[in-house]
Amino acid sequence: MAYELTVEDLRDLATGAAVLGTGGGGDPLVGRLLVQQALATGHRVRVLEVDELDDDAVVVASAMMGAPTVVLEKLPRGDEGVRALRGLEEQLGRRADAVIPMECGGLNSMVPLLVAALTGLPVVDGDGMGRAFPELQMETFGVYGVSASPLAMADEHGHLAVVDTGTDNAATEWFARGLTIRMGGASYIAEYPMSGADVKRTAIAGTLRLGMLIGRTLREAATGHADPFDALTRALRATPYQHGRVLFRGKVADVERRITDGFTAGRAVLADVEGGADMEVVFRNENVLATVAGEVVAIVPDLICLLDSETGMPVTTDAVRYGMRVTAYGISTPAIMRTPEALAVFGPRCFGLDHDWVPLEQLAPV
Repeated sequence: MAYELTVEDLRDLATGAAVLGTGGGGDPLVGRLLVQQALATGHRVRVLEVDELDDDAVVVASAMMGAPTVVLEKLPRGDEGVRALRGLEEQLGRRADAVIPMECGGLNSMVPLLVAALTGLPVVDGDGMGRAFPELQMETFGVYGVSASPLAMADEHGHLAVVDTGTDNAATEWFARGLTIRMGGASYIAEYPMSGADVKRTAIAGTLRLGMLIGRTLREAATGHADPFDALTRALRATPYQHGRVLFRGKVADVERRITDGFTAGRAVLADVEGGADMEVVFRNENVLATVAGEVVAIVPDLICLLDSETGMPVTTDAVRYGMRVTAYGISTPAIMRTPEALAVFGPRCFGLDHDWVPLEQLAPV
C-alpha cells in the first residue's frame, strides 16, 4: 500500500542504504539533508509499491553517477536530478508518471526521493541493483531487457547532456562515464525509461522498506544496548535477502585508495585482533571481494559491508581509515540477482576478479 515518507523513515533509510551500499554508492548524508529540507518546506514523498503501478505508466530511474568521494567535495545544487528528468522527458516526448531508484545503496537511495519531492511524482519502492554497483549496465532492469538509454545527465553548473546508444547498455555506461568525468567526477542522471509492466518484471521490489528495516534494526539495537549484528541477522531472515553473516572482526591495518576512470578503487586490510590471519577487502566504489588467508569468504554480487564493531554503523570505502575497529558483515542477494543472466552482467568476472560466484551461505555457513 502507498505511504508517505516521514523524517524518521528517512533517517532509518539513510542508515540502511549505507549498509546496502556495501561501502559505495556515496554517503547518504548530503542527500538525506536535501530531502529533509524539502520535507520541512512542505514537499512530500509518496512511495508506491511495485504492484500498485499501472502497466502503462512511464517510470524513470534516477541517480547520481560518479566517484563517491567526489560528492563530499562537490556538493550538489539540489535540482540536478529534476533537470535530468526533464531533459529525458523532452527526449521521450512524454512526462514520467513515477521515478524509481537506480540502486538502493548509499546516496542513490536519496536522489530519487529528492526528485519525487520536488516534482510531486511518486517514487517506486524497488530498484535495479538491490545494493550498489559501480556501472550503469549492472542493473536487473538491463539484465531482463530494458534499455538504459536514452539517458539524460545534468551537473551543478546547469549543463545537460543526452546519451542515446539504443539497446547497448554497456555503451551507455561508457559514454556517460566520460561525460561525468568532464562534469567534475559526479553527475545526476535519469535513465532506464520503462513501463510499469517492465518494473514489475525486472525490479527488485521492496528495497526502500528493506533499507528502513535495516536502519531501524540498528537504531533499536543501539538504544536497547543489544548486539547489532545478531539483531541484523534476525531481521534479514524475513526478507528476500535472508542470510546475514559476521565474516570477520578486526582493526583496519592498511588502506589503499585511488580514483581512476571515475571510480574509487583499492583495498583494505583488516588485522585479526586475536592474531589470526588478516582479511583483505577489495573495492571498486563498492566492496566486491573478501578473502582470509587467500580464501574467498564473500564475493559480489553478495553484499560485503564494513560496519563499526561497536555500533553496527556502516563505514564507506572513502571513510575507512587506519586503526578503525570494524566488522565485515555479509548479506546474501535475492534470487533475481543470482540467475546466469544476472551474473553475466554483475558477477565476479565483470569486476576483473578471477573467481566464480559461490553463494554467501555456502562460503560462510552458520
